[in-house]
Formats: sequence, structure tokens, C-alpha cells
Amino acid sequence: MSTEIIVNATREETRVALLENGQVTELYIDRKKDTSIVGNVYKGKVVKVLPGMQSAFVDIGLEKAAFLFVSDVTNNLDEYVHLMEEESQQKLEGTLTDSFPPFSIEDLLQEGQDVVVQVSKEPIGTKGARVTSYITLPGRYLVYMPGVEHIGVSRKIADDKERERLRNIISKIKRPNAGYIVRTVSEGRNEEDFKVDMEFLELLWGNIQKKRERISAPALLHSDLDLLFKTIRDLFSQDVKRLIIDNKEEYRRAIDFANTYLPSLATKIELYEREEPIFDAYGIEIEISRALGRKVWLKSGGYIVIEQTEALTAIDVNTGRYVGKRDFDETILKTNLEAVKEIAYQLRLRNIGGIIIIDFIDMEREEDRKKVYVALQEALSNDKAKSSIFQISELGLIEMTRKRVRDSLGRILCEPCPYCDGRGHIKSLTTVCYEIFREIRRSTKMRGKNIFVTVNPSVADLLYDEERQEIEDIEKESGVKIIVKADNNIHQEQFDIAV
Repeated sequence: MSTEIIVNATREETRVALLENGQVTELYIDRKKDTSIVGNVYKGKVVKVLPGMQSAFVDIGLEKAAFLFVSDVTNNLDEYVHLMEEESQQKLEGTLTDSFPPFSIEDLLQEGQDVVVQVSKEPIGTKGARVTSYITLPGRYLVYMPGVEHIGVSRKIADDKERERLRNIISKIKRPNAGYIVRTVSEGRNEEDFKVDMEFLELLWGNIQKKRERISAPALLHSDLDLLFKTIRDLFSQDVKRLIIDNKEEYRRAIDFANTYLPSLATKIELYEREEPIFDAYGIEIEISRALGRKVWLKSGGYIVIEQTEALTAIDVNTGRYVGKRDFDETILKTNLEAVKEIAYQLRLRNIGGIIIIDFIDMEREEDRKKVYVALQEALSNDKAKSSIFQISELGLIEMTRKRVRDSLGRILCEPCPYCDGRGHIKSLTTVCYEIFREIRRSTKMRGKNIFVTVNPSVADLLYDEERQEIEDIEKESGVKIIVKADNNIHQEQFDIAV
């Protein structure tokens, strides 16, 4: 499989697309004014303990208090170890966040108490961030878990001998009271590679602890890497053909970072210098637009409809224009099997998580249901997000869950629609502004001319206010004069650019 990473970097946002055999499979967006906080470590203060929910709210300095569940609490465990038998203690020491401690939230936390926590899930919708006091610091080859006696190996390393070799190396060189998970990219690596990673991660943890002693809660102790560096750390490997960046400054940063931590991969980083915008050249803009639509057409003429709600995502499969060439059952089966591939692709591209209900076209034959179920399992096998799938029901429904760590693509790029009282979504003001900037940059024939941009008044307000600096920068770079005109008759998503 040919894999490429395409990076579009501007002052206002960085967009990263993962291409597998030329098809966009994953998309990451980091806007400078709305940077992800997953992985950040905070010194927080417990503001409320909820015994009925076995959880607590923690002030970490954000707009909304973070949510800390009892199974994510490690503080003060040493005070309770003597109450546990040796077998239970060993089980606890290997626990991360999936098991419940054998005591209640009131035993572990009190209001006003300081705690060190790490964000495990972004604030989504009306919910605050979810945090855990099991700190994990990812490096290139290892994930460091201070205070946890645990050694794990990525499940994607399938060879048993290699898994045992890696486990033995970590057991030999690790310090007491420290846990590590060996990442997938570690396959074939030697002891020296792991030692360098360990030294870096332990130094990082030491700096976090020193900062914790100096400052008062709530406060940020550690920020995770930005999107570009995180992409190089987590996605860039020997299996990737190349990483292409369209920004010279970001290209230099990527080269410096790779030379320091991944010198063998630095030669695979390329600077994109063609006039055509990089996401246009690779067909990514079209895929983004397609991923924001409710209806997705299948090659056969069938289609799927994707509806995201606060509680769950519903996906409906329809035959559409497809009538088949054989019997009715074969037509239904073929449509459902084609829909399976598209659904798995759209879930990954749109980063849809939580509860998902798929309504396949009703199938009379039991063997057809099994084929569709197995096909869905296989289609999701390459998805990095963990999913659980339940057997297809008599009504043709499949219930499944997909792990949700960050907002979906639709939530990032869109906002509730004011034209329909929030029942749907339209592109946000910021998204429209950035599309205008890209459209202006896209033309090389406007130098020395006045450019008239006609937009909805709400977009005009943002262009005059928060995005004024960006307009001035584009004017300097392109040698043009941008004149913004507001028009009440223009929809928020629409704009007109004229010379």
C-alpha cells in the first residue's frame, strides 16, 4: 500500500491529510486559535465530587470544568494498598483506565484538592474535557507511564518472537516504578533507540514535576506537540512514501525535527512549490466537501445517508438508482456490501465516534447477513480507532461503537445553522473566511489590482475584525488591495470575488 502525508500550512491553520493508494483516509485540522488540548497535562483543583456518578469536576483553567471518572484516578492509591491482597494489588499496578478501583470517589478526592491530570478527550459540544490522572507521555518508540509498573506491546506487532524481544529489551533497561508501551513503529528497533527515547521522556516528566511544585492550580504543566510535529512522530514511518509540505518555514521545522529524532526519514520530506494549491492538486478539497454532505453516492447508483446527532450517528443504506441485473436478493446484497466499504471509509475520514447505528437494506437470507457483518469487520480492521460491532439484527440494523477522542470533521468545520433554528449545520464564519483567503491566493493574475470580496454581513464583520491582519498580510504578499463589501442577500456560506 502506497502511503503519503500531505500538509497544507498557513498562518491561520494547519491541515494534514493521510493518503493511502491515492485516497484520503484521514484528515487532521489544527487552527491556531482552537488548538487541540488532548495530551496536555494540567495542575487542577477539584471543584466538586459527585458520589452518585463516581466522578468529579476539576478546574484546569478552561471555560468548562473537566470531568474525572473514578477509574481514571490514581492519587493516594498508596494509602489503600495495604487493604488489598497481593493478587489485587498486582492487578491494580497493571491497570490503566479500563478497570474500576476497589474504592469510591470520596475515598480518593476531596473538594479543593490539587491533582495532576491529562486531557484524554477534547471538550465536545456542551461537555467539558475528560481527564485522567494516569499520565502518558508519547515518544517516538515508547509511551511512558510514570508511576505504573506495566510493559505493553502494540497489538499491531503480530510476530510473537518480535513482541517477546521488545518486551525483554524494555524489562532490561527500564527503571523501577515506570511503565512503557512499545509503539508499532518500534518493530525491529534496537536497545539504543529505546534508551534515547526513555531519557527524553524521563527528562520531560521531571520538568513537569518541577513545574508542578512551583505553580498554583489551575495551570498548564505541559503542552503536547503541535499538529505538524505530532504527525511526524505518530504517522511518519518507513512505510510512508513521502511527506509533502507547501510552506517553506514549516518545511524547515519538519526537517530540523526529523534530523533530530528520525534522521533516516528526513530525506522523505519534500517541499511543494507548484502554483496549484496542494489540496487541490491531490483532490483533497473535493473529498472534504464530500465528507460534509449528508448523502454519499455509491458507484452502483445506491447511496448512504449519514445523520449525526448529539447522542448517536445514524447511517441509512438505500438502493437508489441501482436495480441490479439478477434477482432482488443479489441486488440488495451487492448494495449492502458496497455500502460497507464506503461506511468504513466515511467513519474514518469524518472521524465519527460514539454510538453508530447502521440501517442496511433488509436481507432475507441469513448467509447474506453474515457476509455483510464479516465485510464490515474486515473494512474496519485498518482503522486506528478502536470499534466494537454487534451482530446484525433481524431488521437489518448493526449497532457499533467507535472510540471518540476528538471532534468529528463536521463539528470542526461547521456550526449549528441559524437559518433553520439549529436543526442542521452550515460552514462556520471562520471556515468561510479561510476559503476566501485560499481563493484569493489561488489566482496569480490579480497582482496590482483591486479585489472586491462580497460576503454576508456576518462574514464581513469577522474579516474587518479578527481576520483583518490576515487580509493585510495577503495584500502585502500578493500586491493587491482587498475591498470587502457586505450584502444581506448573500448566504453565510457564499461569497463573490471580482477584480
